[in-house]
Amino acid sequence: MALDQTFEGRVHSPTARYEVGREKIREFAGAVGDPHPAYTDRAAARALGHPDVIAPPTFAFVLTFKAVRQIVDDPRLGFDYSRVVHSSQRFEYTRPVRAGDRLAVTSTVESVGTLAGNDVVEIRGDVHDAAGEHVVTAWTKLVSRATGEEG
Repeated sequence: MALDQTFEGRVHSPTARYEVGREKIREFAGAVGDPHPAYTDRAAARALGHPDVIAPPTFAFVLTFKAVRQIVDDPRLGFDYSRVVHSSQRFEYTRPVRAGDRLAVTSTVESVGTLAGNDVVEIRGDVHDAAGEHVVTAWTKLVSRATGEEG
């Protein structure tokens, strides 16, 4: 089944707010093996000018990927998630994610297409805090591998 090209350009409503906790940051930093003290120690974070502990740069994936899944799991798109390869991910920050943030993601489908028989979807997630201030934008590109069947 071909991807529904009308998804390209769609902007999705903001997600429910995700509350960033110190323990979530600590667990994520441990999972990715990053021992930077600003991720676990308030004093270390404050010494760097932050009001509380901050999250590793890829932490935003936790909340942006939930928003991505809402799009790619929509059966009308026609994307086979069972065959997905995470092609690329990139982040542009205004400021670090920090403990106490209440963040929401607004997703935009930037592109929908096919490359060498593989379905490709790229989604931008703009993350804002409870005051409406931009924190980070994340781009996720997913490839659903071709089945190898001619049809």
